[in-house]
Amino acid sequence: MADAAAFHSQPIDIQENDPFEALFSSGLTDGLPVVPPTAERVMALLATVDRDPQEVLGTVGPNYGPASLEKVAINAVMAGCQASYFPVVVAAVEALCEEQFAAHAINVTTFSATPLTIINGPMRHTIGVNCGHNALGHGFRANATIGRALRLIILNIGGAKPQEICKATLGHPAQFTFCIGEAEEESPWEPLHVEKGFRPEQSTVTLFGGHSPLQINDHASRSAEQLALSLGWTMASVWNHKNFPVFSDTALIVGPEHAKTFAQDGWSKNDLRQFLFEHIRRPLRELRPGVNGGEGAGVSMLAGVNVQAEPPTDDTLYPKFPAPESILIVVAGGTAGRFSAAVPGLVRGSSGSTITTKEIHS
Repeated sequence: MADAAAFHSQPIDIQENDPFEALFSSGLTDGLPVVPPTAERVMALLATVDRDPQEVLGTVGPNYGPASLEKVAINAVMAGCQASYFPVVVAAVEALCEEQFAAHAINVTTFSATPLTIINGPMRHTIGVNCGHNALGHGFRANATIGRALRLIILNIGGAKPQEICKATLGHPAQFTFCIGEAEEESPWEPLHVEKGFRPEQSTVTLFGGHSPLQINDHASRSAEQLALSLGWTMASVWNHKNFPVFSDTALIVGPEHAKTFAQDGWSKNDLRQFLFEHIRRPLRELRPGVNGGEGAGVSMLAGVNVQAEPPTDDTLYPKFPAPESILIVVAGGTAGRFSAAVPGLVRGSSGSTITTKEIHS
C-alpha cells in the first residue's frame, strides 16, 4: 500500500491565512472553491489502491500531461472525493487516457463536449452513487465529486483551460460534473457493463464523450413502438435537424417507467436500437441546403451512407443514426415520471471519440 514516505512533497503552496483563495489564484479550480489537498488528505486516497503513487496511468489531452496516481489523488481531493471513491476515479482516468477516447478532441472542440461517466456494478452501492431520482442532478456527493474530479484532472493535468486551449463556444453546466450510475435493479435489460463483456459482479466505469442532455417528456405513449417513435423523433434534433445522419454516437438514458413500456412489449435494447435506426429517417429532399432552414451540413457527407439506393433520389430515406450500435442505452432516473434523456456525442470513429469502459479495482 502507499505510505507517507511515497508522498514526496506538498504539491501546492497553500497560504496559511486563506488556502481557498490561494488555490483560486493558482488557477487550479473549475470556478468553484476546492478542498485544499493537504498531504494527509492525499495520502488517505492513495492508501485505497495498492499501487506506486508515482505510477503514471497515462497522459491527459489536450496537453498530454502525465497523470500519476499522486496527481490524480490531488485533484480528487480538491474535487471533494471521499477516499472510498478513489478506485472509481482511477478507472475513469485510465479510460480518459485511452487514445480511442480522444480526450484531446473532446477538450478542444467548439462542440462543448465533456465526459459522461457511467458507473456499473456493486461499487454503485458501496460508495452511494445515485442511479435513481435526480440521477443527472445535484445532491449526491459521489456523483458530484467523481465527475468533478475528472474535470479538474482535465484542467490541471490536461491543460484544458477555458478561453485558452478549451474553445467551447457555449459550454454547459455538465462540464462541472457529469456522472451517473445505471439503475440496474430497475432495468429490464442487462446492464451496460455486462453488454461490454464484464460479469455482473464486476464494477466498471464507462466514459462517453457527450454534450448536454436533452430531457424528453412522454407521459402518453403506452406501446413500445409509440414510445420509440416519440423518443426517436425528439432525438432527431440533436446536433441540428438537418444532420442526417448525425455522424456520432448518441447516449439514450431511459427512465425506468419508459423502460417498463418497452419491456411489456418484449423489446430488448437491440430491438430499440434497430427500430430507431430503421425508422428515424428523412428523405433527401428535406436535407438539401435551404430546405426548412440550415445549410444542409450533413448532405455533403451523405454519399458515404449506405441506404441501398443507387442512385439516390429525392425520396431516398437517410437515417439519423449511423448504425444501431451507435446508440448507447442505459436505464437511470426515478421510478415516477415518464422521462428519458438523449446525450449527443462527439464525432465517432477514427476522427472522433469511442465509448470506453474500464474495470474498477478496489
